[in-house]
Amino acid sequence: MTEQNFGVIGLAVMGENLVLNIERNGFSVAVYNRTPTRTQEFMADRAQGKNIVPTYSIEDFVKALERPRKILVMVKAGKPVDLVIDQLKPLLEPGDMIIDGGNSLYEDTDRRVADLESTDLRFIGMGVSGGEEGALNGPSLMPGGTKEAYQEIEPIVTKIAAQVDDGPCVTYIGPKGAGHYVKMVHNGIEYGDMQLIAEAYDLLKNVAGLSNEQLHEVFAEWNATDELNSFLIEITANIFKKKDDINTDGFLVDYILDAAGQKGTGRWTVVNSLELGVPIPTIAAAVNARIMSSFKDERVAASRVLSGPQGKFDGDVKSFVNQVRDALYCSKMCSYAQGMALMGKASADFGYHLNLGEIARIWKGGCIIKAGFLGKIKHAYDENPTLPNLLLAPEFKQSILDRQSAWRQVLSTASLMGIPVPAFSASLDYFDSYRRDRLPQNLTQAQRDYFGAHTYERTDKPRGEAFHADWF
Repeated sequence: MTEQNFGVIGLAVMGENLVLNIERNGFSVAVYNRTPTRTQEFMADRAQGKNIVPTYSIEDFVKALERPRKILVMVKAGKPVDLVIDQLKPLLEPGDMIIDGGNSLYEDTDRRVADLESTDLRFIGMGVSGGEEGALNGPSLMPGGTKEAYQEIEPIVTKIAAQVDDGPCVTYIGPKGAGHYVKMVHNGIEYGDMQLIAEAYDLLKNVAGLSNEQLHEVFAEWNATDELNSFLIEITANIFKKKDDINTDGFLVDYILDAAGQKGTGRWTVVNSLELGVPIPTIAAAVNARIMSSFKDERVAASRVLSGPQGKFDGDVKSFVNQVRDALYCSKMCSYAQGMALMGKASADFGYHLNLGEIARIWKGGCIIKAGFLGKIKHAYDENPTLPNLLLAPEFKQSILDRQSAWRQVLSTASLMGIPVPAFSASLDYFDSYRRDRLPQNLTQAQRDYFGAHTYERTDKPRGEAFHADWF
């Protein structure tokens, strides 16, 4: 049997689509799935007539691959990844490589890189973004591990990744679990982006009274602008025109239960931000909003006894739509700024040596958060690699300053109308906190010193010098 160039374990939809992508780009593939029927169905349908070899044992799978073996594992994150690695290790030879393409926690990837590299095997933790369509037609790929390991797979990943004007949407991210770390933060930004869009929808629907047809038109118009052009805005516009198959006189979006799920990467991002001491309030608000949405029965019961404002919006609808657009853009910038700042801190603390401009570049295509302004973000970090915060970049500073009046007006209207906008609010709070040279935490420090003798610094003395007052 001819040895295949590449191997894939796990034939759920993402795994299948990546196999087809790899084969379409000129590489022969061997596949294995724990459930044989899944492999058989794949071979009888989508893989028929392609240079794809099925295997039905892990031993035969390994034998089917040319050396050094390159094996992509597409199974559920956590213990299943370790179980597959444990199965493979005794069968592999020095120089062979395992690539984890799932949403693994970066700390698990740090551990796996150290373990496998110490035994002369190679390991890459690779973030894959783009969903089913991206996996098939070109995702954004975020591989981390040793540079030597990346160089082994570079000819493959540069071909299967999404292609944009300045190259393939893949780059070497950094050592250890850097790839999965960046994918984690990508997903955190994605949480923020989705929540901000949901809040814009809520305001346009329940304050301005727009119909689904009008919402489709508004989001389609926004997607045509340089500021808001993005994958998520595009699909949002499409969602509003989808009729329901069951209640054919209505739209599907109105029949979907308002309880959002999550798989953990947003929560991991928030936990990590707390550990590193980097504020990401927009992303945290988005995670909390999903959690709150899950309390559906409680919210329904509470709605019967807890009342809010009863007023009606009497402003100009067109002006309000434009204000919401500006508020959405400003808030999105804050979400991206928070994610970039978090990656910058992690890069220094974990020794990842992240190139934030290059990371913005590979997000320009294939991934869920691809957006027109990512080119501006890349330019900002290319101009100033040590930029402390994206809000200070010339590309964004003036844009936000020019729009902050509309931003504040939207939050004021939302409050008066009783519409929750946690991510919009968190974004403006972030902007206002970051732009102020003095915050009220001088009182917090006074309180801490009062009850716990935690000391404080003084504004009229050098930083780092500690003082304690006799408050009694």
